[in-house]
Amino acid sequence: MLYRRSGVALLARRLFVLLSAFLRLTGLPRYKILIEYDGTAFVGWQRQAAGISIQGAIETALHAFCGEHVSLRAAGRTDAGVHALGQVAHFDLAQPRETFRIREAINYHLKPAPIVVLDCIAVPDDFDARFSAIKRHYIYRILNRRARPALAHNKVWWVAVPLDAERMGQAARHLVGNHDFTTFRAAQCQAKSPQKTLDRLDVVREGDEIVIRASARSFLHHQVRSMVGTLKHVGDGRWQVDDVRRALAARDRSACGVVAPASGLYLVGVDYP
Repeated sequence: MLYRRSGVALLARRLFVLLSAFLRLTGLPRYKILIEYDGTAFVGWQRQAAGISIQGAIETALHAFCGEHVSLRAAGRTDAGVHALGQVAHFDLAQPRETFRIREAINYHLKPAPIVVLDCIAVPDDFDARFSAIKRHYIYRILNRRARPALAHNKVWWVAVPLDAERMGQAARHLVGNHDFTTFRAAQCQAKSPQKTLDRLDVVREGDEIVIRASARSFLHHQVRSMVGTLKHVGDGRWQVDDVRRALAARDRSACGVVAPASGLYLVGVDYP
């Protein structure tokens, strides 16, 4: 009986070694993580030579957990100061691990940074957090009241002058659809084309806040913040509703309104097939 048990254990170990070797050759296993973070203190998602990034912090936590130098790929590279409720990233490990342990270990090694992995699942090796995405969802929060924010500092754009959310919503309709968004594109944007399809741009007042929701397969660099800043001009009366249509048609960055600050922007979700 002891011989049989030893034989089974030896066979199991050999199978595990073979499986691990196979996984390394095929690039598996691959894991997808759902991330929440406060971007205030970071230089943005992307790892940079100077400053602490979200990507760098998570990769450091993974290395502390498993000893591997892991490279994360995210659904979107958020700028400095931008927050996330549902950022998605994927990475490969040389050895298979329990998803629960991966999530718990990353969160342990991230403390006290304001970054949390909400979920971790194993995915096929052809899954790509960026290129497999079919839609991205953002919200932008404007605190529209006379008193400055106390609890929401660095979490909203504080605008003290009254804004007309209804007129902002009317103007936003000019931007929905397939357009050349050159006017709302940052000068340093690396996208091959300014042509994008904006599926949703809603403006709703919720008490003292104006919440703007934007959805598209992909966005240009600073597109959401540029659109929000332009709509703010409509809300405070500086622009007419139809001025937004003319700004879009100009296909000229100088025709854009102000670029809204990063503090009010949140990546809230990413859709996959």
